[in-house]
Amino acid sequence: MQLYFQNLFYTRMNPILSQNLFLVKEHIGMFKAANNYDIYHPETNQIIMNCRENNLGFFTKVFRFTDYKRATPFNVEITTASGEKLITVRRGVAIFRSTVEVLDEKDRLVGTFKQKFFSIGGRFEILDKNEKPVATLQGKWTGWDFKFSHENKQLAQVSKKWAGLGKEFFTSADNYVLQIDETVAADSPLRQLILGAVMCIDMVLKE
Repeated sequence: MQLYFQNLFYTRMNPILSQNLFLVKEHIGMFKAANNYDIYHPETNQIIMNCRENNLGFFTKVFRFTDYKRATPFNVEITTASGEKLITVRRGVAIFRSTVEVLDEKDRLVGTFKQKFFSIGGRFEILDKNEKPVATLQGKWTGWDFKFSHENKQLAQVSKKWAGLGKEFFTSADNYVLQIDETVAADSPLRQLILGAVMCIDMVLKE
């Protein structure tokens, strides 16, 4: 019976998502329209996941270099280093309210993020596929310090500080660390939502 549930877990969610610490490094470029990142293992410094925004439309590329950047649509895929799809994060054009969908490797809805553009402090609510609130992401506009919490309990944190990483990792662009609390179950869909939300900080809150 135990083996059955283990197999069910590996079928449902890639085990790479069960680790608690991820190092995220943005691709930089003066004329870069797409939001592309590499995600590293903290101990080996090897790339374990890629985050790519492919197939940008012409007008989306144009508006990415204007004041309307935060309103542009996006469709981001997170894959393993070998190209196996893990998560898709997507949003249409956003005007006053940003609603982002997170899909699993089979394009099934995992949950959504909802954010009002004019909310104070930068914040959005994370909902599961049944529209039930499961977490809140809130951070500081003045620096890279974002926290996931639910019912006054911290679930994860995003920051540019981690004692185990060399300073050179943080010298350019928005490179940061995602640390998920060990109390979040290894097979919980909340992990997919958290990782998907982190890929949206630039596009929804920070840009």
